[in-house]
Amino acid sequence: MNRWETRLLHVLTGVVTITGIVYFWMKYLMETEDPFQVINHPWQPFMLKSHILVAPALIFAVGLITKSHILRKLNTTRVNRFSGGLALFSFPCMVISGYLLQVVTDEIGSRIVLVLHLGTGVLFAGAYLIHQMITFRSWMKRIKQRRVRRLVIQGKE
Repeated sequence: MNRWETRLLHVLTGVVTITGIVYFWMKYLMETEDPFQVINHPWQPFMLKSHILVAPALIFAVGLITKSHILRKLNTTRVNRFSGGLALFSFPCMVISGYLLQVVTDEIGSRIVLVLHLGTGVLFAGAYLIHQMITFRSWMKRIKQRRVRRLVIQGKE
């Protein structure tokens, strides 16, 4: 996985997560004083449209790293595997439930799909964040080890 793919995945995951959280807050946690108002906040439709438009790009980005990162790491390393596996498990559930939200119309079915989408979305975002924190920590550890090796080599000369 190169830097361009990494940055694309980080940005798209961040945008989808933030628009999803803000939309959830606007739709389910805010209340309006006007009982006839359909939306709770003027930005609510923008957040929904942004979430729906950026989500397919995130699916593309995950597909982009499937061969270069996911399949390669599944076969070679055990480091950071739990958080990556959790993100890998929750991602298709989140995507499928997101599409089902658009087509399921009965009340009970849409509630079930909504809960599934929220649960897998939170699971994916949390697993992705933990995965990145572990990756960053191991990257910092490698940089520290390189500096120590350079100091040892310079000390011997």
